[in-house]
Amino acid sequence: MFHLGTPLWQVALRSAIVYVAVLAGLRLAGKREIGQLSVSDLVLVLLIANAVQNAMVGPDTSLTGGLVSAATLLALAALVAAVVFRSPLLGGIVEGTRVQLVMDGRPDRRAMARAGVTDEELRTAIHENQIADVTDVYEAFLEPDGQISVLPVSAKEHLRMHVRTGRKHRRVRQLRKH
Repeated sequence: MFHLGTPLWQVALRSAIVYVAVLAGLRLAGKREIGQLSVSDLVLVLLIANAVQNAMVGPDTSLTGGLVSAATLLALAALVAAVVFRSPLLGGIVEGTRVQLVMDGRPDRRAMARAGVTDEELRTAIHENQIADVTDVYEAFLEPDGQISVLPVSAKEHLRMHVRTGRKHRRVRQLRKH
């Protein structure tokens, strides 16, 4: 149970390498894949976890090896969260940035195609915000978490007033809650 088949430093290093590789792979998969897990996406995540298990611990099946691997992954997750919080540049690289899909009622078809957002998905997000048509949308963004945020045309004047006072971001968040 406590007998180590692989040195602890090697388990930690392997776990760190696998963490970075899987994080990069998921980041490259795109926002839409992470924000909306389907059944097949969940199966994929479970299979990846199973596939990389041996890569992390090697032949070590001990409790200690598993705990060291888990502790390494948790520490790396906390480190990444702290770095993302403190550095907007690295946060944009790790978490991604939002993509503008609509401006002044006009969808940006190229941005939608790059982000993998269909007309139907955009229309659904617009309707979920009680907006009848894309022409009634001031701005819509694909957020880093895969969700689509929508601001109605009626928010445009409110935003103009608050841009002058430096309170745009706070006001945008308030509008999104309604």
